[in-house]
Amino acid sequence: MSSANTSTTSAAPRRALLADPGYQAFLVLRTAFTVAPILFGLDKFANLLVDWPMYLAPWINDFVPGSAQAAMYAVGAIEIAAGIAVALAPRFGAWLVAGWLAGIIVNLLTIPDYYDIALRDFGLLLGAVALARLAERYHGKRQH
Repeated sequence: MSSANTSTTSAAPRRALLADPGYQAFLVLRTAFTVAPILFGLDKFANLLVDWPMYLAPWINDFVPGSAQAAMYAVGAIEIAAGIAVALAPRFGAWLVAGWLAGIIVNLLTIPDYYDIALRDFGLLLGAVALARLAERYHGKRQH
């Protein structure tokens, strides 16, 4: 009887947390900012979704050693690491993703005709900041 009571007692806070709209938003953003960077990072190695090197500003391509595709390999590795960081430590990982998106925005603003993508990435940056703030709020309350 005691174990049933303990199980019921521990399930109640979990249900309450999962019913909290703020926590639901945290879970949605955490999932999105884990999966998207990892998938897009992996695609930097395959170029299945898009020809990623075309999104590298010429001045950055001139600055980094090697080809634009080689730079995309490094970008992909960083994005995969950022997604893993969000999964494991969202209070840190979300700020990493926000900073990375800020860099992408600067890159895109220096390429004509990519302003719409820069604006989209600004919206993603705001989502990453919201995740970071929610991660502060829900730190230590992670439910599996």
